[in-house]
Amino acid sequence: MEKKTKMDKASEQKAPALLFEASWEVCNKVGGIYTVLNSKAKTLQQVFKDDIIFIGPDVWSEEQPSPYFIENRSSLRDWLARTKLPYGISVRVGRWAIPGKPIAVLVDFEGAYRIKDEVYSKMWELYQVDSLRGYGDYDEGCCFGIATAIVIDSISRFYSDRYESMVAHFDEWTSGMGLLYLKELNPAVATVFTTHATSIGRSICGNGKQLYDYMKGYNGDQMARELNIDSKHSLEKAVAHNADCFTTVSEITATECGQLLEKYPDIITPNGFERRLVPIKARYAQKREEARARILEVVSNLLGYKLGDDVFILATSGRCEYRNKGIDVFLDSIARLRSLTTNSKILALVLVPAWVSEPRQELKNAMTSSIYEHLSNRHLTHWLHNYDSDPINQRILQLGFHNDILSNVNVVYVPCYLNGNDGIFNMTYYDLLVGMDATVFPSYYEPWGYTPLESIAFSVPTITTSLSGFGRWIESSGIAGFENSGVEVVERTDSNYFRVVEAIAKKLVYLINCPDKLLHRIRHVAFSTSNLASWQKFILYYYEAYKLAISRNNQRQIDKQ
Repeated sequence: MEKKTKMDKASEQKAPALLFEASWEVCNKVGGIYTVLNSKAKTLQQVFKDDIIFIGPDVWSEEQPSPYFIENRSSLRDWLARTKLPYGISVRVGRWAIPGKPIAVLVDFEGAYRIKDEVYSKMWELYQVDSLRGYGDYDEGCCFGIATAIVIDSISRFYSDRYESMVAHFDEWTSGMGLLYLKELNPAVATVFTTHATSIGRSICGNGKQLYDYMKGYNGDQMARELNIDSKHSLEKAVAHNADCFTTVSEITATECGQLLEKYPDIITPNGFERRLVPIKARYAQKREEARARILEVVSNLLGYKLGDDVFILATSGRCEYRNKGIDVFLDSIARLRSLTTNSKILALVLVPAWVSEPRQELKNAMTSSIYEHLSNRHLTHWLHNYDSDPINQRILQLGFHNDILSNVNVVYVPCYLNGNDGIFNMTYYDLLVGMDATVFPSYYEPWGYTPLESIAFSVPTITTSLSGFGRWIESSGIAGFENSGVEVVERTDSNYFRVVEAIAKKLVYLINCPDKLLHRIRHVAFSTSNLASWQKFILYYYEAYKLAISRNNQRQIDKQ
């Protein structure tokens, strides 16, 4: 008997014969969910092969095509040739341009607006989804969901004789209407819903309210009315209650769901990391050297003087949510370092995309000059449309980071996507991350926290907080601490802001003063810890979710007979 491989065992654990996964961020890079799906896709595709179909919105045009999608009509060609979708809904079929190249279907959902009001009425009647006060992106997300349900129904019926079971997995409220509508169109397809962050929880935090101290006193419906997000909240709540399996990404968000959605998730499905993104050991030192050289080249030309190779480089990154992502805490912690580390040169990078105008031409010119020039705004690599109101920019100025030759701590704001074509660095985020000495992610609202996990995967020690899902996972695993895991978890509450600032500053001082041998060990254990959070391990939670969805769906079909 042949020995089974890990992939063979994974194949046995998967549940559905055909899997759909729908998200607004399939072939559409908007935020962190793109990273989740992108990294997870290869692991799923290795097991399901072409029996997994990703579905995303067709928000592209001939003038601006998707850089993430490769059209290929040979995929699903039988269905494409024989099926005509209703209401003018159309699709493009191809491959997602990521490792594994899974099948992707992009849905032009414009036709769904024709039946929007009819569907809204039905969803109110069946599930009490209140769409009357929907505004902003509500209709867009719901019409994408409606069209997605129609597409999944069509594909699943066309191939019904081929597959014994089917699961449709919907991510976030933006696809939630699709789950509810699919239940009406084709109840035989089992459904999974994953909330990566509740709309009401994010809104509470985004409006400056205290989430954690008052969690047990919050009523989600009441807060949704107060914050004017009734429609999104009622949709998300209905989907959570009516999916065959409801999941979220961490224990901290599960608690939030239980209180605000009045539904505790069936299974927690933490986000893993795809190790293929990390340089192989033989090239790691070279990639790190290249990253540091590029960072120091750019920053030296920005500052107008050469930074030494021994400068300690640290960074924060993520979506531009000033309070939720803890960018305020990061800047205040770096300011505190000025008095704690007078003998060290420190460079702190804020890698947070904002309303960027263009790369600074004078910086580009300086980088081609043989002499260092004196530039204004020595903290900014790209011009901002909203220079006077950008919160990060204003806080850097308020804290008095002069970035002159006498400064022991310099802060540089990089307000653009590091996609390899930003006009200044022209390297990707991962290509630069490997050059860091430390990262800090002092989140206030962070359902999971991909950035600290990415950091340790690149052997870069990191600091996060107990309010992030990843931080809680590290603590629950009993491995918190630089020397245990490469990860320090700072206890954060609604009322200890300045203690968090001080704690982060002191932990950075510890790293800055670490002997080389100890720092090497910390980097090594950081890399090892990331192995514990690989998709090969975390994907098993998704297989449990699929099986539970199928079991409940089967039981529901039996009960209806």
